[in-house]
Amino acid sequence: MPTPSQLNWADCPAVEQDPQRVSGAWVFRGTRIPVAALFENLEDGVSLVEFVELFPGVSAAQARQVLEHAARSTAVALA
Repeated sequence: MPTPSQLNWADCPAVEQDPQRVSGAWVFRGTRIPVAALFENLEDGVSLVEFVELFPGVSAAQARQVLEHAARSTAVALA
C-alpha cells in the first residue's frame, strides 16, 4: 500500500507544493503544515478535531479532503 508521501497529491485541492517552501513537501494550502503531519498525528491517536486545533490554519474541511483523497488514491492503487 502506498504511503502518503507516495500518493499523487496534485489533484487534491486542499494541498499545494512549492519547491521553495518546506523543502518542497506537500502542505495544506495557505500554510506551511505538511500533509504528512496529519497522518503522523492520526497514527499517534490524535483525532481530526484535535489536529485542527493543534494546527491553526488547517480547516476540518481541508483535513477531510486530504483523507478522502488518500482513501481514493489507495483504493485505485490496490485495484
